Amino acid sequence: MPQNPYLNVLSTAGLTVLFIISTSYGLGALARIIARWRGASLKRQQDTFAGYLFAAPWITGFLIFVVAPLASSLYWSFTDFRIAANTPPQWVGLNNYLQLILKDTSFRSSIVNTLFLTVIGLPLQIAAALFLAVLLNQKARGERIFRMAFYLPVILGFNAAVLLCWRLMLNTGTGIINQIIRAVTRAIPPLDILNRAFIFVQELISAFFLGVGSGKYNLFYRVLEAGFPPPNRVPLWIQSPLWTKTSVILLMIWGCGTMMMIFLAGLNNIPRELHESAEVDGANGWQRFWKITFPLLSPYLFYNLVVGMISTLQIFESIYVLYRDNQPLVPSAISMVYYLWQVSFRHFEIGLGSAISWLILVLILIVTLIQFNLQNRWVTYELY
Repeated sequence: MPQNPYLNVLSTAGLTVLFIISTSYGLGALARIIARWRGASLKRQQDTFAGYLFAAPWITGFLIFVVAPLASSLYWSFTDFRIAANTPPQWVGLNNYLQLILKDTSFRSSIVNTLFLTVIGLPLQIAAALFLAVLLNQKARGERIFRMAFYLPVILGFNAAVLLCWRLMLNTGTGIINQIIRAVTRAIPPLDILNRAFIFVQELISAFFLGVGSGKYNLFYRVLEAGFPPPNRVPLWIQSPLWTKTSVILLMIWGCGTMMMIFLAGLNNIPRELHESAEVDGANGWQRFWKITFPLLSPYLFYNLVVGMISTLQIFESIYVLYRDNQPLVPSAISMVYYLWQVSFRHFEIGLGSAISWLILVLILIVTLIQFNLQNRWVTYELY
């Protein structure tokens, strides 16, 4: 007879509640026993029991859902573990790591693509956030409306529906972005030259980085031979491997609302007396920004840089939605986390995927430590 799904849900919920109660009481009792062994008073033992009793659900959840998966992932990274093979993990030592670092060209391409987004995309994202923050810091009519409009992408998030809308807008032929570019460049011919120059430089840079990732520079030489783009040329956002990373960078800039709000908070904390004194001394707007505003914003810039770099090194959603169905373009856009998903959940190589995840963790830790060690050279705190 078929099982009743409602009874299954109720029984699972009841067992979960019993498990939480029993583990909480057991952890509290264990903490009380340890306190008794250490010679604590009766009141101290009761307080210890009560404290661990109420903290036990979080502690248990942390051990089950964080520590245990981390330990399992670390162990699997040293094994050949393939779910589809229906065999237990086989210990291979450092072979997974050596294969990824020395032999796996796809992983090397994912590192190059991720570094491209980090080195080029992240500074553009921070610059756009700082520009918007300075612009919105001016007291003008409709200031709150503009702040809400620029922060709206953060509220919407990079969910599948929003990214699919971007996929339609970035279409070469019918996308609204290219239609706007065509209309503007036809109406203002000098902008067409600037647009073609931007396309040429961007395709050269992308072709070079694709060559670094694959070890072959044929595409770079072809872009050089093709020369300056013809008139009325538009970007091939999601149709060419030369534009995949640029499309992701465009989405990164579109979602800079959180950085913008942090910069706005920093701008509001700068004393107006400093600007007024500099203005009396004859400093113009740029001099006041470069000599006063920018140094005082360095702690906020450092925070955005650290958080933004960690987020960029883990970028996944935009690449997954934009290019998952277009396999010829995936190698030009694949990031480290996308490659992790591909290896673990498409090829079911759990051991190799675990090794990738730990390499990403080590890379993020190294980059973050370097940033914190270098902050004393350019971040200014004492002026506050």
